[in-house]
Amino acid sequence: MAVSGTQRRPVVVLYERIADAIHEGVYPPGSTLPSEPKLATELGVSRPALREALLLLQEDGLLTVRRGVGRTVNDRPPRRGFEHIQPLEDLIGSGAPLRVRALLRTVEEPTDFTTQHLLAPARAELRFWESLLTGEGTAAALSQEWAAADDVLDAAHPAFAEALRAPAPTDRTSMLAVLAGASRGVALSAHSSVTATLLGQRRGEQLGRPADTPAVLVTQVVRVDDTPILAAKHMLPTGAPALPVLQSN
Repeated sequence: MAVSGTQRRPVVVLYERIADAIHEGVYPPGSTLPSEPKLATELGVSRPALREALLLLQEDGLLTVRRGVGRTVNDRPPRRGFEHIQPLEDLIGSGAPLRVRALLRTVEEPTDFTTQHLLAPARAELRFWESLLTGEGTAAALSQEWAAADDVLDAAHPAFAEALRAPAPTDRTSMLAVLAGASRGVALSAHSSVTATLLGQRRGEQLGRPADTPAVLVTQVVRVDDTPILAAKHMLPTGAPALPVLQSN
């Protein structure tokens, strides 16, 4: 998921600066952030850019807006990352799981992303699933998921490999859901990063949003022991109704 040209935008830089400050204790749990004018002056940024970054931080679970008080840091801010081994459609639904609609189910050669995160050799064939997650008629997230090559899965997680090859329909489920269902008794670990970005033209069209819509980008890698078996990117646009309950415990 290319984000070239967006990392230097003020909203992205601000999201990272303020999130880091929260996790480092500069703004401790329960504290109230300075007013927008004061915080914009302290950070040397424009108020519109600051407002967008604060909205993303609120939707990512770090801040809460309290009437008459202002923006306060949550008592238990979620950890940076997305360490749940649980399908995204179950995590961010507002009381009920989101619906998964397949956009693409195919096999592709490694990209820079999968070469880095799945350690895939140049000639490997990797399953790639792209899905739109919707709830209450609104697009809430765009997921892109890659599985490691078959020979890697056969050695590291045979049940997952078999589940991916099964003829069962996959147009209404995510790859992470398939992995979760095939992993009883298998020790999995996950590492991830969360950052702010913009949707861009193609993903904006897929999500029904303008290209310059701010979004939270979650990158996730799941491993068995030291072997990466699944890598994913999840794009969650600002304002989606499911976002306020996205948490990492």
